[in-house]
Amino acid sequence: MRDNPLKLCAACVFPGISTHYAPSAFAGRNGGPDGPLAAIGSEPRQARKGATVITDSGAGVWLSGLPPFKGRAAKASQDTGKRMGYQVLARKWRPGNFQEMVGQQHVLRALVNALDNDRLHHAYLFTGTRGVGKTTVARILAKCLNCDQGVSSTPCGTCDSCLEIAEGRSVDLLEVDAASRTKVEDTRELLENVLYAPTRSRFKIYLIDEVHMLSGHSFNALLKTLEEPPPHAKFLLATTDPQKLPATVLSRCLQFNLKNMVPEEIVAHLGKVLEEESVAFDNGSLALLARAAEGSMRDALSLTDQAIGFGDGGLAESDVRAMLGTVDRARVLDVLDAILDNDPKTLLAVIEQIASHAPDYVATLDDLASVLHQVTIAQWVPDAADPTASQSERIAKVAASTTVDEVQLFYQFAAAGRPEVQRSPDPRAALEMVLLRMIAFRPAEVISDAHEVPPPKKTEPPVPPVDSVGAGAIETSGSAPSLTHEELRPPVRLAPRVVADQPEKADAIPAPIDPVVDAPTSNPQPGPAESEPLEPPRVAADLPAPAEWPAFFDDLALRGIAENIAMHCELRSVSGRTLSFVLDQSNAGLFNERHVAAIEEQFNAHLQPPVTIEVEVGVVGAATPAARRAELEAARQKAAEDALAEDPVLTTFLADFDAEVIVGSIEPPKTG
Repeated sequence: MRDNPLKLCAACVFPGISTHYAPSAFAGRNGGPDGPLAAIGSEPRQARKGATVITDSGAGVWLSGLPPFKGRAAKASQDTGKRMGYQVLARKWRPGNFQEMVGQQHVLRALVNALDNDRLHHAYLFTGTRGVGKTTVARILAKCLNCDQGVSSTPCGTCDSCLEIAEGRSVDLLEVDAASRTKVEDTRELLENVLYAPTRSRFKIYLIDEVHMLSGHSFNALLKTLEEPPPHAKFLLATTDPQKLPATVLSRCLQFNLKNMVPEEIVAHLGKVLEEESVAFDNGSLALLARAAEGSMRDALSLTDQAIGFGDGGLAESDVRAMLGTVDRARVLDVLDAILDNDPKTLLAVIEQIASHAPDYVATLDDLASVLHQVTIAQWVPDAADPTASQSERIAKVAASTTVDEVQLFYQFAAAGRPEVQRSPDPRAALEMVLLRMIAFRPAEVISDAHEVPPPKKTEPPVPPVDSVGAGAIETSGSAPSLTHEELRPPVRLAPRVVADQPEKADAIPAPIDPVVDAPTSNPQPGPAESEPLEPPRVAADLPAPAEWPAFFDDLALRGIAENIAMHCELRSVSGRTLSFVLDQSNAGLFNERHVAAIEEQFNAHLQPPVTIEVEVGVVGAATPAARRAELEAARQKAAEDALAEDPVLTTFLADFDAEVIVGSIEPPKTG
C-alpha cells in the first residue's frame, strides 16, 4: 500500500475548486474514520509536484503512505493556534478609519473635505518618515473610495469591499512594493491592466509604496498613465524620499507631507493602548519610548512590544532605560554637577559608573543636551518647566546656581560633539573628551568665581603701588580723608589707559578731567563744611564717581547680556558700598535680577569689601559706557578723515585724476 501512486483530480490543478478531507475516502484504514489532516481551501495554482491532496470530490484521489492520527493532528492544530494568536501592537492598533488616526490633522482635513464634496483627484502622493501613517492613510482612502455604501470620508468597515481591503485580499486594490519591482518591465506589466475595469469595486486602485525606488525608465513608463488615467483608476503613492521623484511626477500628484508625531501625542496614544491591553506602566517609561521612536508611531508601538517582553508583562522606567541603553537622569545630572564644580576627577568617576551599564554613549550625550535644555527653560521661563519631569527638583537647583551663558556654552559643546561620538571608534573616549572640553573651555572668570572667591584676593592688600598712581587722583576727594584713600584703593583702576588710547581727544572727554581740575581749589580751604559736599560722589576711594563710571566699566570682565546691560547703565549715586544705576529703557527688554547679580559679582571680584548693586529702568544721559564708546569711535573716525583730507599726496592724486573718496570707506586704524 505504501507504493500506491498519488492520483490527482481536477480540483488539484484547476483554480476555484476547493478540496477538503472526506472521511469516507479513508474508510477501513487505520481503524475507520481516523484519517490524515485535511488540505483545506487550496488557492488557485497552489498544487505542486509531489503534494499530498485529499478530497471528497469522488474523482479517485488516493494518498500514498500511512496517514497520521486525527487526534494528534487536532492537538497540533490547537497548539499552533495558540502560538499564532498574538498580533503585534503595531498591526493590532493600526487605524481603520480617519477618526482613529493620531495626529496628521492637516492631511486628514484635506482628504475628508475632498471626499465629502466629491472633489477626487486621480493621484495622491503621501510623504514622510517611516511609521507616520503613509500606507495607513492610503488604505483608509481606498476604503473610502470603494466602500459599498458609496464614496464617503466615513467608510462602513463592514461591507465586503471594506473587509477585503482591511484583510489585504481585495482584487481591486493592487499594492506594489516599488523596492522589489524597480525594472521598467515590471511597471509596464503592472500598467497593462489599467485600462480594464475593476472586478467588483468602484475604482481600481494602485498603491505603490516606496515609489522613489523606481528606475528612471519606470517613471517614464508611468508618466503618461499618471497624467491621463482612465476614470476608474486611482493612484496612491507613498515615499520616504520625495526628493528622488522626478518633477514631472510630483506635478501630477496631490502631495501630502505627513509630519513626525510629537512626543505628547505618542505618550497619550501609548497610554491608551496599554490601558486597553491591561498592561501596567509608568509615565517615565512612556516618555522614554516616545523619545526613542523619533516621531514614528509604528516604532513606538514596536518598542512598546519589546519593552513589555523585557519587563515580563509590564513597563517600568528602569527596565526601559536598560533596554534602550539610556542612562538614568540622576547620573546625567551627576555629570553636569561635576562639570559645574570644575572637577574632572569626579566626572571621570561618574563616566566609569555609566560605562558599567554598557550604554549608548550618543544617547548619553543627547540626555545631557536634554537636561541642559530643561535647565535653560527653568532659567528663562520657570512656569514652563514640567514639575512632573524626572529629577525636576535637581534641575531647578542647577538652574538657580549657574548662569545662562554657561548653559548655552555647554549645550553648544554637546551639539557639536555629537558627530564626534557617533563616528568615533571609541565612543566612550569621545564622550569623555567632549565633557572635559566643557571644563577646559569654561570662561575663566566663572571658574574663579566658583572656586576662588571665598579666600580674599592676595593682590588687594598691598597698598604701596597705589600711591604712585598719581597725586591728582588722591586730591580729588579732599585733604582730610586722604590717608583713608591710600589704605583702601586697590590696584584695579586703569584710567590712564583710556587717555593713552585717545591722545588727540582731550577736548572730547572733558567729564573725567573736570573733577581733577576742581579738586586742587578745594584743598586750600580748611573748613570741613566746604570740603564735605565733594564726598558724596565717592564714599570710598576704590569706587567710581558717576563721571568715572564709563572708564571704570572697561576694567570689568563682563560678558553676554550682563555686559550689554551694564554698558547702557548710568551711575546715578554712590551711598556707602551701594551703587545705584539707571538702565536705558530701550535696552531693558531682557533685563532681570540675574544680570544684576552678575554685575555685582564682577564688582566684588575687583573690590574689597564687597559692594551692592541696584539697577532701575529709566532715562539716561551721556554718562554711560555705550555713549562714551560711541563718542570715542566718532572722534577716531573724524580724526582719520581729517588726516586724509590734509594729506598732500592724496589731495594731489584726487585733483590730478578728478577722483573723490567714497563716503564711508575710511576706517580709523585698529587699536591694540
